[in-house]
Amino acid sequence: MRRLCDHWLVDLGAIAEHLATAPGVVAVTLGGSRARGEHHPDSDWDVGVYHEGPLSEELVVAVQALDPAGTIARSGEWGPVMDGGAWLWISGERVDVLWRDLATVAHWAQEAGEGRFEIHGLPGYLAGIPTTVLPGELAQGRLLAGDASRLPRIDGFPAALRDHAPDVWRFRRTFSLDRAEEHAGRHDATACMGSLARAALEEAHARSAESGRWVLNEKGLLARNGLSAMDRLMANVSADPSGLAVAVAEARSLLNPEGRSP
Repeated sequence: MRRLCDHWLVDLGAIAEHLATAPGVVAVTLGGSRARGEHHPDSDWDVGVYHEGPLSEELVVAVQALDPAGTIARSGEWGPVMDGGAWLWISGERVDVLWRDLATVAHWAQEAGEGRFEIHGLPGYLAGIPTTVLPGELAQGRLLAGDASRLPRIDGFPAALRDHAPDVWRFRRTFSLDRAEEHAGRHDATACMGSLARAALEEAHARSAESGRWVLNEKGLLARNGLSAMDRLMANVSADPSGLAVAVAEARSLLNPEGRSP
């Protein structure tokens, strides 16, 4: 993880230093598209706050001081992977603050190194959020304040994860395709198309893992993995029974061209 020193982030640096003074905070990082240099002018700022022990009330107060009208979720409110955080507006910019419990991050970083992970349901993640997001954030993040030496070290994409994760995702992809076929047979158009969309994202996760690329969210995931044709397929699905059956068959061909099973 690199320390951020770009002059155009002076205000963000001040925010990070402000948060880093709260009890238990080990490090504050910049993540997401801003950290990768792939952002748009209107992209938000993803700020990770890594803390030891229970989330302190002082940290919550420090965040509230940045935007008293902001929305704050306590630790655990967003689930075991995303945890919690705050949605803020600061100087006309959207800033998302994300709590990251250091022990939880260290656990899933170790598990990822041995090829193990879990996938949890979370609003905003159609295919679910994998626990590999946590080490992936560290791998792609940039240090704003604090002590990087106290964070788990991520040395590239683990070979064990590259070997094992594609099978996990492709099992789920095939399951989703089978459910899409069942829904098509019952003329349940929305459920069918939803299952197809989930299957496409699951195959994209598999391809990302094969290539050794961390996935933090589903934005642009299909395009990055050569699956843009799925967008065109979904846009042209006919909701009548025969149209749904055709869509499922085309999706199988696109997402599993060799008919492979994990």
